[in-house]
Amino acid sequence: MLPELNHEEILRYSRHLLIPEVGLEGQRKLKNSSALIVGTGGLGSPVSLYLAAAGVGRIGLVDYDTVDSSNLQRQIIHGTSTIGKLKVESAKAKLLDLNPDIQVDTYNEPYTSANAMRIAKDYDIILDGTDNFPTRYLTNDVAVFLGKPNVYASIFRFDGQVSVFYAKEGPCYRCLFPEPPPPGLVPSCAEGGVLGVLPGTIGTLQATEALKVLLGIGDPMIGRLLLYNALDMSFDFVKLKKNPKCRVCGPNADIKELIDYEEFCGVPGHDHEEGSAGAGLDITSVELKDRISLTPSLILLDVREPHELEISALPNAVNIPLGQLAGRLTELNSADDMVVFCKGGTRSARALELLASAGFKKVKNLKGGINSWAKEVDTRLPIY
Repeated sequence: MLPELNHEEILRYSRHLLIPEVGLEGQRKLKNSSALIVGTGGLGSPVSLYLAAAGVGRIGLVDYDTVDSSNLQRQIIHGTSTIGKLKVESAKAKLLDLNPDIQVDTYNEPYTSANAMRIAKDYDIILDGTDNFPTRYLTNDVAVFLGKPNVYASIFRFDGQVSVFYAKEGPCYRCLFPEPPPPGLVPSCAEGGVLGVLPGTIGTLQATEALKVLLGIGDPMIGRLLLYNALDMSFDFVKLKKNPKCRVCGPNADIKELIDYEEFCGVPGHDHEEGSAGAGLDITSVELKDRISLTPSLILLDVREPHELEISALPNAVNIPLGQLAGRLTELNSADDMVVFCKGGTRSARALELLASAGFKKVKNLKGGINSWAKEVDTRLPIY
């Protein structure tokens, strides 16, 4: 039996009650429904705000990061006053301020194969607000195994995608992308940037799809993928079909349980920016400062994009963007001592792998990138 609405709730949701497709019964459905939001960042912000405002009775938030000032350009659920606080707690406070009649459950832990089924099993719908492939594939497989809709979205620079993957009625994410891209081929938003308003546009569409599914109204985007470009304000749609050879939702599926998604994708399952090349391959900013003074011939290789040099730069560094490095190896001498760096250490770690495979043996990765140099050595440089 659906829960009743009290007088205060009837007033709060009065604009919903006036819509025939929602009405009193639909609003009671929303009060009785639950949604799990994986990620409380750019996408999770508008998604959670609008689901809370709409009256979804129980909202779960999964994240294990803290609020940073660099988040506030797009993650509108957080604020300057919550910098340094857990994202799930910052988001929960904002949601309960917006709508104190709902229940907000928080999971301050990485979403992994070890806990995902436990966390997701009691929710009606899952919304993917992640920024990495391991968690994206994990979210899909959990939804398939539990028989739940997965409202998917992704963003990068000016582009966004939205779909509803629901294996009971259409394709799943693996039907569209059976295998992840090679590690390093697709940069994250932390590496490539994102227009601050873009997650608002895409996250609001994602919330719209979730409400349609929960209410059972309209035509949810099952079997369709929306492609949005903010620069030319274009919306394109691609029809999707269920893949009969899908390893998770196909008739002969051979993946029956959650796997190691970091191993499957070849990248870490988190969105943090600070990268490492591994034991023995990293050098800290303080160590690099000493080494520069002791080794004047040391080559500093900056693999960031040229426009990033306008923000911060190291003197006498050679700039070869990561995407051009393979074709410009002849500009470097494998006999030279070299330290590779980028913004946070992720791209430079991939560059080190490329250099090592090409025979460069005297190369180190600046752990934490130029941002760590700005924190620990030259505080005149900005951190971005």
